[in-house]
Amino acid sequence: MKLGLRIEVNTYRGTRDGVPRLMHLLKEYRAGATFLFNLGPDHTGRAMGSLPHVPRLKCYGMATLLYGTLLPAPDIGARCREVMRSVRAEGYEAGILALDRARWLGRIAGASETWTAGEMRRALTRYEDIFGASALTHGAPGWRMNRFAFRYSQRLGFSHCSDTRGTGPFVPVVNGEIAACPQLPTTLPTLDELLAGGLNSDEAVRRLLELSRKPPINGHVHTLRAEIEGTLFEPVLRALLEGWRGFGHTPVSLRDYAAGLDMAHLPRCVIVEQAITGVARAVSAQGKEFLT
Repeated sequence: MKLGLRIEVNTYRGTRDGVPRLMHLLKEYRAGATFLFNLGPDHTGRAMGSLPHVPRLKCYGMATLLYGTLLPAPDIGARCREVMRSVRAEGYEAGILALDRARWLGRIAGASETWTAGEMRRALTRYEDIFGASALTHGAPGWRMNRFAFRYSQRLGFSHCSDTRGTGPFVPVVNGEIAACPQLPTTLPTLDELLAGGLNSDEAVRRLLELSRKPPINGHVHTLRAEIEGTLFEPVLRALLEGWRGFGHTPVSLRDYAAGLDMAHLPRCVIVEQAITGVARAVSAQGKEFLT
């Protein structure tokens, strides 16, 4: 059974330090994954309210928490392009998180079509500059989208996206409009959500393994963060990889996860806004099947 791993890389520190550590650990377990990169400036200090409920200073570092406010924002794509390129060189999938994660989170809810399309196109151009190829996948920061972003996930040529929470792969329908780019939603809670709910790290591991023991027909998709599982909580990821291996689950990239799906027969589901414990804002999520 395939289990898709979706890794958000939000910060300069997460790219520089977390990504190499995660690749080393994943290689040890022969696990695949998709790394979704913040390709431009690290403005984490402007989006403090969106950070996960973890020991922030230890996971992010003081400098990161001040980027974009008291400290200038480093350009991640300029400083860390060799780290980013190494992800593809090692056989992992690299995709787009955003050009500027903080700006996306702050504006996407009420953004116009012009702003949304411009932001996504600039991210795609930056990706092509770094990798020398077109991006095939997009995963929105914090699963925050608007109707125009879904529309442009199709128009910009992505083959699969992971911008939502849900129960299984689907084709999104927004205000009656079909966006013909399949969504591979995150189906399991994240580590920080479980910690915010009162569990300690050992209890969170047990809960995640309990939830993933009997997966849905297409398997689960789980989201990690380079700044969390790639730093202080690396032992949690190791325990999860051990547990999944014991279940016979194979962690794979979203590309490889999508390769096993019958895309022509995925359900068409409406997009809804959903509140999730431990997440500051409502997220874009998979709702009921369209016209049922």
